[in-house]
Amino acid sequence: MASNGPMILCDGLVKIYKVQDLEMVALGGLDLVVERGEFMAIIGPSGSGKSTLMNILGGLDRPSAGKAVVDGQDLLKLSTVALTKYRREKVGFVWQQPSRNLIPYLTVNENVQLPMIVAGLGPKEREDWAQQLLEAVGLWSRRHHALAQLSGGEQQRTAIAVGLANKPVLLLADEPTGEVDTVTAQAIIDTLRTLSEEFGLTVVMVTHDVRASNQVDRVVTIRDGRTSSERVRRLQAGGEDADAPSGEGEPLQDDANGQAGRSISADPAAAFHEYVVLDSAGRLQVPREFLEALGISDRAQIDLTDEGILIRPAMGLSDTTAQAARAAEAAESWARPGRSRDLRLQVAGARRNLRRLLGRGDQADQTKDIT
Repeated sequence: MASNGPMILCDGLVKIYKVQDLEMVALGGLDLVVERGEFMAIIGPSGSGKSTLMNILGGLDRPSAGKAVVDGQDLLKLSTVALTKYRREKVGFVWQQPSRNLIPYLTVNENVQLPMIVAGLGPKEREDWAQQLLEAVGLWSRRHHALAQLSGGEQQRTAIAVGLANKPVLLLADEPTGEVDTVTAQAIIDTLRTLSEEFGLTVVMVTHDVRASNQVDRVVTIRDGRTSSERVRRLQAGGEDADAPSGEGEPLQDDANGQAGRSISADPAAAFHEYVVLDSAGRLQVPREFLEALGISDRAQIDLTDEGILIRPAMGLSDTTAQAARAAEAAESWARPGRSRDLRLQVAGARRNLRRLLGRGDQADQTKDIT
């Protein structure tokens, strides 16, 4: 059932993978809102949680906690049958390797029509929709060609048409320009934007291609399993961004690994504005290079000024290295055998002592030995 709200709403999304006795947190409370018809990109360093998020949005994996609502459906609450139906009816996929979408011994037209046959569409409806899709991606004249007769860009555009064969409301593209040259990559991005505008399609793309990310409406950066910052693309009026305050300098721009920096827009008629994402609990992720430049590690001091919130290194604390050493020594003492016969009591005591240690980390003389 369709919804009038945003296409994607992730609220405190958590995904934990368990391997034997180890647990790995891939997403640690991620928040994300994607509006209907938006063409956006997700970037971030390897291991930040991009692929995990795409798998959850595509119904290929289930979240551990939180909310992942797509077109009004909470993916955490769907049954196995309902999740399969969601994948079949709501989502289209485009992968980095076109071969994941295509069958090599079928023609272009046959590849596009195959998902429609599985969905039970009639011959006339299949022909009409396949023609519309292939015309949209510029391949109608090559509909009878085998895949081996197509270039890499044509194969990827065929894969895009296959991804839209089930008439999805959401298209997930995983590195669609990762294996093609610059000219072909531009053609693929243009195709995705045209489809988004023509069919009202919501497109979410994971990419490391800076040029591709510069041409979407919004770029969201993920770090350590959480949304860290977002960059919004705005058209300029008369060579200047109409929304930019007077005297504002060149906007910050992320590179493919989510590193902040200043860059010139690839489109002279557009400007980019970067914002740090603030979640519902008031948390924000300050770029790591900013923290390192200021020498901020585990604690910071904030002040409210006329111009905003000032973040600076915490004053009056003992050396961070000494704090870490004391914490390690305390943890080692808690782990020694024979401290408690009941493991639950031992863990509870460790938690209390850790809170006490962190609360008085700047007063070494008040730290007591644990008996």
